[in-house]
Amino acid sequence: MDSRESGAAPRRVKVIRPPSFSWRGLANDLRALTHYRDLFYTLSLHRIKVRYKQSVLGVSWAIMQPLSLMLVYGLIFAMIVRVPTGSVPYTVFAYAGLLPWLYLNTALTNATGGLVSHNQLVTKVYFPREIISLTYVVAALFDFLVATPVLAALMLYHRVPLTANLFYALPIMAVLTVFIAGAALALSAAQVRFRDIGVALPLFLQLWMFATPVVYPLSAVPARLQPFFKLNPLGGLIENFRRVVLEGGAPDFRELALAAALSLSLFALAYIYFKHVDATMADII
Repeated sequence: MDSRESGAAPRRVKVIRPPSFSWRGLANDLRALTHYRDLFYTLSLHRIKVRYKQSVLGVSWAIMQPLSLMLVYGLIFAMIVRVPTGSVPYTVFAYAGLLPWLYLNTALTNATGGLVSHNQLVTKVYFPREIISLTYVVAALFDFLVATPVLAALMLYHRVPLTANLFYALPIMAVLTVFIAGAALALSAAQVRFRDIGVALPLFLQLWMFATPVVYPLSAVPARLQPFFKLNPLGGLIENFRRVVLEGGAPDFRELALAAALSLSLFALAYIYFKHVDATMADII
C-alpha cells in the first residue's frame, strides 16, 4: 500500500545533483534551511553539552582560557615589555581583545574538521550539511557569552566607566559572527577534499593572531605598517570592540562598514562554494 492509498503525506524526496550554480538553486537552499531549524537548534545544544560533558569544571573552561592567556600576556607586556594602553590597565585591555579572538579561534578550529568527523552522518542521511559547520559557531559564541561577565567584573574592579556606546558592541559582534560563519563554511568544505587545511590551520591562526592587534594596540604598530594592518578586517573589529567597551567612544563607522562589507561578501562566497561542492561531499569524505 503506497502513501496515496493509506492517506499518509508523501515523503519528501531530495535529489542530489552534480555540482552546479544558479541563483534560483541558491535561494531554494537558503529557504530549505528554515525547514531544518529544529535540527540546527538540537545539534547546537548537543554541541555545547558534549563539549563540557563529564568535565569537573564544566563551562568554567570557557573562562579559564581567556583568563589564563590574559595573565600570561599581562606578565610579558605589562611587566617585561611595556605596551602603552592609555588609561586602561593592560589586563583589561588584553582580556577585551582575547574574547573576540578566541571566539574566532575556537569556532574555526572545531568547525574545520566538523564534516569529516561526522562522516557517518553525512554519508547516511541528507540534511543541509552547512548546519554542522554553523553549530560550531554557535558553541563558540556560547563560550564567548560565558566569558564576557569576567570582562565586566574586571572593568568594575579597575573602575573602567561604562557608557551608552557599549551597545555598539552588539553590531560589532554581529559582523564578527557573519565573518566567522563564512570562514567556517569555506574551511569545513575545503577540509573534505584537502585534509592539509586542518593541519595548517593552527599555524595560520597563530600567525594571524600576532598580525592582529589582539594583545597590543594598533597605535603601537609603526605608522608605515598601519595601512597593511588595517587591511585585516578582524583588526578593525577588535579595535572597535575595545573602543566602545573600554574607552566609551563611538566606533569608527568607516572601519565597521568596511568590515561588514567584507564579512557579508565572505559569507556569500563561502556559502556558494559550500553548496557547489555539497553534492560530492558524501562520495569524497
